[in-house]
Amino acid sequence: MNYAAHNKEMHHTLENTEPTLFMKADSALLKDGKPFFIPDFSQEVHYETEIVVRIDRLGKNIAERFAHRYYNEVTVGIDFTARDLQRRLRAEGRPWEISKAFDNSAVIGDFVPLSEAGEIQSLSFRLDINGQTVQRGETADMIFSVDQIVAYASRFFTLKMGDLIYTGTPAGVGPVSIGDHLQGYLGERKVLDFFVR
Repeated sequence: MNYAAHNKEMHHTLENTEPTLFMKADSALLKDGKPFFIPDFSQEVHYETEIVVRIDRLGKNIAERFAHRYYNEVTVGIDFTARDLQRRLRAEGRPWEISKAFDNSAVIGDFVPLSEAGEIQSLSFRLDINGQTVQRGETADMIFSVDQIVAYASRFFTLKMGDLIYTGTPAGVGPVSIGDHLQGYLGERKVLDFFVR
């Protein structure tokens, strides 16, 4: 919920006065180009393409002006969401982690040093499926900057080396199907490449 156009497409009516956080276990990680297998508990799994930073030092109650010191690499990731399950759980007023944090739901690309990628709030990224661009974003369009997210999260959770922070998805989310080929780009650099099985 960190891009206004995505909030509109998802019909979110809440006014974002602070970042919305949820957590995924390490069992959610899917890396090294391994295939994503659609789980049997969902008929509608959606991709959500996001900029991801990796925390590289221990931090708690980090001031926003110092947050940039806690990461120096960036990539593109996919936050897979079992949308049908999420809708049902939300309608019932129940927590929806199982629709977001299931095994292999956090795909991660190859990390790029910020010294090569560029200024964190001036990055472009996109997702292609089967050779067609389906989602495109600019970090300049974020409601909350990466540094604001890092600082906010560190109020509640001690950030540890290796922690990954997915920073929200722009408009254009949609379903995946068996056989789809997903490729994620940071600028024009391909950092993510895998298939749906």
